[in-house]
Amino acid sequence: MEVAVLTLFPRMVAGPLAESILGKAQEKGLLRARVMDIRDFAEGRHKVTDDTPYGGGAGMVMKPEPLVAAIEKARADLPGAHVVLLTPQGARFDQRKAEDFARREKLVLVCGRYEGVDERVLGYVDEELSLGDFVLQGGEAAALAVIEAVARLVPGVLGNEESPRSESFGGEMLLEGPHYTRPPDFRGAAVPEALLSGDHARIARWRRRQALLRTRERRPDLFARLRLSREDQELLGENELDGSPIFREQ
Repeated sequence: MEVAVLTLFPRMVAGPLAESILGKAQEKGLLRARVMDIRDFAEGRHKVTDDTPYGGGAGMVMKPEPLVAAIEKARADLPGAHVVLLTPQGARFDQRKAEDFARREKLVLVCGRYEGVDERVLGYVDEELSLGDFVLQGGEAAALAVIEAVARLVPGVLGNEESPRSESFGGEMLLEGPHYTRPPDFRGAAVPEALLSGDHARIARWRRRQALLRTRERRPDLFARLRLSREDQELLGENELDGSPIFREQ
């Protein structure tokens, strides 16, 4: 996976890229990440990258000349790369989009700043993307989130190849159930007996049921999109035919 991040604040991106999973992925040669300073493409003594908006208004707008020059250099360095502008106005990023990006193998992530970018820049990107309905000071944190979500899907990046499929939003859009580790009793709160039973089939059913219950409770929007099997319906505590409760074990 090759990624280029275009930003006005390279140190905000370079540090996290060198740590933990992303750092190890680069050491293994599974991820190649580069950070490009947009100011390097600005002209003049002061390397100005923003200006006041036409028509007035609060804040500053990123100028098109240095930003487009940076995008063109990134495209030249990564032929065939998919160029994404990170902006609150973009489509919402999710696991399906992460899977799409992982298949593309080359990404250029452009970090917006201030009040946004000159509208003419949009003609030089392939897609606009947002982490969600909130505002950040810029696209750097969003770029790091995208890189991590995508890199985890690259074979070999995670020690356990089953992890991406079993985690929340991996495979089907289902939240993970609760997790427990030692000790078996913590201040009166015990680990569920099913997890201590050693019965792998029982453990699998317990985990599936908890994942279904948690998704129904916390993300009803995702739950509504699930295609429940007969066993799933029984695990949720209702018979497919008459709705009578089947399981009560928590």
